[in-house]
Amino acid sequence: MAVGTKGFSLSRLRTRIWPKRISRLGRAEPFEKFLYVLLTLLSVFMLMPLVYIFNHALKPYHELFVYPPNVFVREPTLQNFTDLFLLTGSSVVPVTRYMFNSILVTLLTVVLVTIISAMCAYPLSKHRFPGSKLLFATILLTLMFVPEAVSITRYLVAGQMGIMNSYWGHLLPHLAAPVSVFLIKQFVDQVPNELLEAAKMDGAGEFMIFLRIVIPVVMPAIATVAILTFQGTWNSTETSALYMQDESMKTFAFFLSTMTGGLVNSVAQQGAAAAAAVILFLPNLIIFLFFQRKMIATMAHSGIK
Repeated sequence: MAVGTKGFSLSRLRTRIWPKRISRLGRAEPFEKFLYVLLTLLSVFMLMPLVYIFNHALKPYHELFVYPPNVFVREPTLQNFTDLFLLTGSSVVPVTRYMFNSILVTLLTVVLVTIISAMCAYPLSKHRFPGSKLLFATILLTLMFVPEAVSITRYLVAGQMGIMNSYWGHLLPHLAAPVSVFLIKQFVDQVPNELLEAAKMDGAGEFMIFLRIVIPVVMPAIATVAILTFQGTWNSTETSALYMQDESMKTFAFFLSTMTGGLVNSVAQQGAAAAAAVILFLPNLIIFLFFQRKMIATMAHSGIK
């Protein structure tokens, strides 16, 4: 029985839409049909890790080590999540403290990196000052270095600044983001200079131009920077391992790495580790699903001037 609202019915909608889709597939070339089937199978295959990680977190203990392993859980339970929070309930640092540190550090890092990168990209793109080209070339040069190559230098600088065992030790190493500056600058380059000059003639200052004209244009790049920064910071264990000796200042990602780092813990606490992996992965999935279109638009236009 179809449900109607003001003359609209679901059955009528299906009658109009589905025949059109079927007719389009029917008119498709054999190679196009093959591509549809291939891409569908590939999509299902790429979803299997997501299905496995969620099912693995819901498995009871006797299903975690069964051989051959089961992809789908047979007797789902939430006991693994309960064990995760009970694991450190009697210790000095509970798991909620690690989660609080990760949430706070990630949110602050995303906001600061986005603001700093946008404010750095705008003058590099629309203003000419002595050394601007050299500065941008230096930023591009830093893209060649992996984080491990500068870890010792970062540690020495952090020690001299006195930011060990503080939230600044989590924040400052992530604020210099050359990839973020590059992505936003490529979008700012597309803003017509005539538009900025017209705004200046109307009496708008630099801050007003940056806030009202530039920022709306570069929103896809800003969304991409926010996603990349969120993923990098939320999953990072570097700052906790190098700059934090106080256990109460370490993050949830570091806590998860310690759970699976030793042979005894990886076997005895496998269920709690699976639950922690889902908690660590779920925010990344949600953020990406919400901003995937803006991220794709940024990657498509990052090389266009």
